[in-house]
Amino acid sequence: MSDVKAVEELVAKYADLKREIAKVIVGQDEVINEILLSVFSGGHALLIGVPGLAKTLMVNTISQALGLDFKRIQFTPDLMPSDILGSEILDENRTFKFLKGPIFSNIILADEINRTPPKTQAALLEAMQEKSVTVAGHNYKLSQPYFVLATQNPIEQEGTYPLPEAQLDRFMFSIFLKYPSFQEEIDVVKNTTADKQVTIAPLFTAEEIIKYQQLIRKIPVSDNVVEYAVKLVAKTRPNGEYAPEIIKEYVDWGAGPRASQNLILAAKANAATKGKFSPDIEDVQAVANGILRHRIIKNYKAEAEGYSEEQIIAELV
Repeated sequence: MSDVKAVEELVAKYADLKREIAKVIVGQDEVINEILLSVFSGGHALLIGVPGLAKTLMVNTISQALGLDFKRIQFTPDLMPSDILGSEILDENRTFKFLKGPIFSNIILADEINRTPPKTQAALLEAMQEKSVTVAGHNYKLSQPYFVLATQNPIEQEGTYPLPEAQLDRFMFSIFLKYPSFQEEIDVVKNTTADKQVTIAPLFTAEEIIKYQQLIRKIPVSDNVVEYAVKLVAKTRPNGEYAPEIIKEYVDWGAGPRASQNLILAAKANAATKGKFSPDIEDVQAVANGILRHRIIKNYKAEAEGYSEEQIIAELV
C-alpha cells in the first residue's frame, strides 16, 4: 500500500475511533485527541486532573477501541519496583521462574504516579524509555506498541513525591483534564445512571498501530517547519539568544531538545490524522501547549502574578 493511501486510510479509521470512544466518553475531545496523538507518535502522556473525571474509564475505553491490552496500576507509598516489573520465584522444581508484573501490557494507566517513592517511579520511567525491563540480570522486552498514561491529582499534595523535571521530560504530552461543561455533565449523569450497556468495538490491531507509527515517522517535514519548532523551544530558555522579555522575566528553566523532537513528531501525527501529507506551522502550534507545558519551569514572580504556563506559551506561539 502506498503511503498516500495509508494516510487516507488512517484519517477514516481515526474518525471511526473518535466516534467509538464518544459512545462512552462525553466531551473531552481535546484530551482524547492528545492521548491518541501520543499513541500514534509512540510517546507517553501525563494526565493531570482532579478525582472523578473518568480518567480510568477514558483510558480503558481508548485501549478497547484500539484493540490493545490494558492494565491499571494504582501507585501507593508502599509500592515496590518488583510490584510493577515482576519478580523471580522458585517453582516446584526448585528453578527460578520469572513472574511478569502488570507493566507487561500495551497500555498502562499509572494512577497517581506522584503517590509512590522515587525508586518505584524510576522503575516505571526506565521501562518507558528503554521499552524493556531488567530483573535479576535478565532483560525482558515489553510488548509493542507500548504506551504509559500516568495521572496526577493537582489538589492533594500531602504525602506525594512530585516527579523530578528530568523525569517529567520523558512524557511527550502533559494533558489537563478540565471539568465538563454544564450540558456535558447532564449527559454524563443521564448515561451513567441508566441501565445502558455499551460495547466498544476494537478498530485496530497492535500490528496496525505499529504500522501507523512507522508511517508517521516517514512523513516529510519542510526545513522552515523544523526551524520554527526548534526556535519555539529555544525561545523558552531564559539564557538563550532567542529568549523574549517575558521568558527572561518569568521563567527559570526552559525546554530541552526532546521538546523539539516531540513537537515535530506530534505535528506529523496531527497532520496525518487530518489527511495532510506534511505538517505545517499550524500543526506545530496545535500541539505546542501539551508538549511545552510541563517543560517550562516558572519562577516566583510568575507564581506571584498568576502567570500560567499556557499564557507564556501563547505569547511565544
